[in-house]
Amino acid sequence: MNEVIKLLNDHRSVRDYKSDAVSEEDLDLIIRASQAAPSSINGQQVTIISVQNIEKKNKLSKLVGNQVYVDKAPVFLVFCADFYRAKLASEINGEEFVITESEEAKLVGAVDVGLALSNAIAAAESLGLGIVPIGGIRKEAEAVAELLELPELVYPMVGLVIGHPADKSEVKPRFPKDVIYNKEVYNKDSLELKSKIKKYDKVVKDHMIKVTNGRLSNSWSQDISGTYKYFYYPKVKESLERQGFKGNK
Repeated sequence: MNEVIKLLNDHRSVRDYKSDAVSEEDLDLIIRASQAAPSSINGQQVTIISVQNIEKKNKLSKLVGNQVYVDKAPVFLVFCADFYRAKLASEINGEEFVITESEEAKLVGAVDVGLALSNAIAAAESLGLGIVPIGGIRKEAEAVAELLELPELVYPMVGLVIGHPADKSEVKPRFPKDVIYNKEVYNKDSLELKSKIKKYDKVVKDHMIKVTNGRLSNSWSQDISGTYKYFYYPKVKESLERQGFKGNK
């Protein structure tokens, strides 16, 4: 196993940070690595906004659901799906711009952001920094867009906390590979999958009891079913449309 694969397999989310600053040199390396990720048609439909201002980070920590590590860590990156530059390219060339009237634009933006985010995570962790992605950036996306002065066709998809870890978090156990990896066709055997989920539930439950000293003991399926029983970010559709992602085709 080479060093890159070791790094990727050692990923963990960090939620407790020292007050030490992240150097501009390290931040530059992270952003450049993120830029190097592949993107659909080389459209580079991603913009990354670095937030280090204390007051602004405090506001964002509340907007994303009162997640205090957004406030405590020295750097918070906001990854945006960005078709604003693409629209300008269309204007330069006198072409009609219609992609954001389709659902495809949302998928392209989400995939491009995900690839860029993944590179940023690997780069940060390779520098000894800790990270935790923040999907809660979509909770109050309109307020985030206003705070960051996002133009039309730019949508805040996900945040990334970066800082020096105050402690080394535990690596969360993953599903066995044969649950995630299928050959040729999808394994739709629900009885087999439920059996594997129940076995994994036991692993997760034991892990949570251990790392929280018994404070938490939820299984994977309990957490997932408890979250997906309601629309936990109910304003996403409205906020996407307000930013110009109509998605009706």
